[in-house]
Amino acid sequence: MSEFVATRSMLRGAPSGDGHPVLVFPGLGAADSSTVMLRRFLSGLGYQVSPWGLGRNIGPTRKAVDGMHALVKKVSDACGPVSIVGWSLGGIFAREMARDHPHRVRQVITMGSPYNMSDPVQSRAMPAFALFSRLHIPKDEFPPLESTRPPIPVPATSIYSKTDGIVSWESCVEEPGLRRENVQVSSSHLGYGFNSSVLWVVADRLAQAEGTWAPFAAPPGMARLYPRAA
Repeated sequence: MSEFVATRSMLRGAPSGDGHPVLVFPGLGAADSSTVMLRRFLSGLGYQVSPWGLGRNIGPTRKAVDGMHALVKKVSDACGPVSIVGWSLGGIFAREMARDHPHRVRQVITMGSPYNMSDPVQSRAMPAFALFSRLHIPKDEFPPLESTRPPIPVPATSIYSKTDGIVSWESCVEEPGLRRENVQVSSSHLGYGFNSSVLWVVADRLAQAEGTWAPFAAPPGMARLYPRAA
């Protein structure tokens, strides 16, 4: 929070939105209260921002899975294609919504989301995930490994940090390509939603006109906030 306040002047220049709907999904163990700052920021830019409204995120419970599908359908039917911003596990869920509803999802932005994880050691959150596993949907309903599937069918931006501290940065990225990219920032895992460099990327990506896409480019004077991917 203190970092956000200290650099809020930078965010005054963030691009405004076109009013399209944006959903924000929280990370494992978190609820909508964790995304209040992010949602207020995006609402201030002109978007129709909605929380996920499914309580604390304890993983792929039947309530969460069915609830996310229903939410995407409800909001997109009322307001048009939605962009989804997902923090950590919320980003993994966001990507699955895009796969299942490509005509309803405009783009996906993930923040520290280990969707490309191939080994449990890549996330220090796995013990917490396992703690709730008895409440999750059956394992045969889990999606296949990311590495075995084609890229998601909508524009995707993966925001990651080598100083994340919770998940391996390698698990948060994919091969860049047409309408997909990885943007490196300096942030802790719990700080993505309050980090000004992250919020700027989110605002920049959401501001792209529907049907258009170009890779993220840091504005003049801000390049130091975005380390080169390696």
